[in-house]
Amino acid sequence: MTLASESSLQKLQFYVTTAYACGYLPNKLAQSLVAIPQDLVDTNVYNNLIQQGFRRSGMFVYRPNCETCNACISVRVILKEFVSSRSQKRAYKQHKNLTANVMPVTFRPEHYDLYAKYQLARHADDIIKAESKTEVDEVEQYRTFLCQSNVESVMVEFRQNQQLKMVSVIDIVRDGISAVYTFYDTDDHKASLGTYNVLWQIEWARSLQLPFLYLGYWIEHSQKMAYKEKFQPLQKLLDGEWLPLMPAQSQ
Repeated sequence: MTLASESSLQKLQFYVTTAYACGYLPNKLAQSLVAIPQDLVDTNVYNNLIQQGFRRSGMFVYRPNCETCNACISVRVILKEFVSSRSQKRAYKQHKNLTANVMPVTFRPEHYDLYAKYQLARHADDIIKAESKTEVDEVEQYRTFLCQSNVESVMVEFRQNQQLKMVSVIDIVRDGISAVYTFYDTDDHKASLGTYNVLWQIEWARSLQLPFLYLGYWIEHSQKMAYKEKFQPLQKLLDGEWLPLMPAQSQ
């Protein structure tokens, strides 16, 4: 199967995974289309694939390919036209004392400790289902998921008075940046770290003079994905074309 005519993509092959439990919609099975061999997916190739709805997880580049469901929609923010809402401005001001440090992608025990705590707070059900995993397994899964990349990637750590509060993994592509994953301190229930993080990435991409922030997949009926609609103007990839995605209350 060939997805593009560019010579850089001609040697790639694509296979469909076996079905696995969907992480977003209950009682659903999911499948992914994966690009192989992994070592051919460098930054230049990934520049093309992300425009076609692919994402990166560690060394794997994939996009949803479910037989009976097309709920996962790739979305990106148009940075030139983005204007913060009142609530977003409040969130940004609330965390303006955070300091950001951009660094290479690598394993750091302090980062992993925050990640493990975040997973326990936000994804406890998934952890219970996988309770047979050992701590060594969990560390290796983290390394594979966030500490390996064959494209241009960075880690950004956010600190408050030297205390680690949040970490983001970000890919840099030709026409923007791609938010791979973010985890943060969940102890402060009044914090708006997730919103602040997206706003920070918007400003950072603008400073790099890039036009888009890729936010991964949006699912209309998934509460986990609802926050993405708030960063307007937003585009969705539909049948190979990037089209406007209006917030729910405007549709």
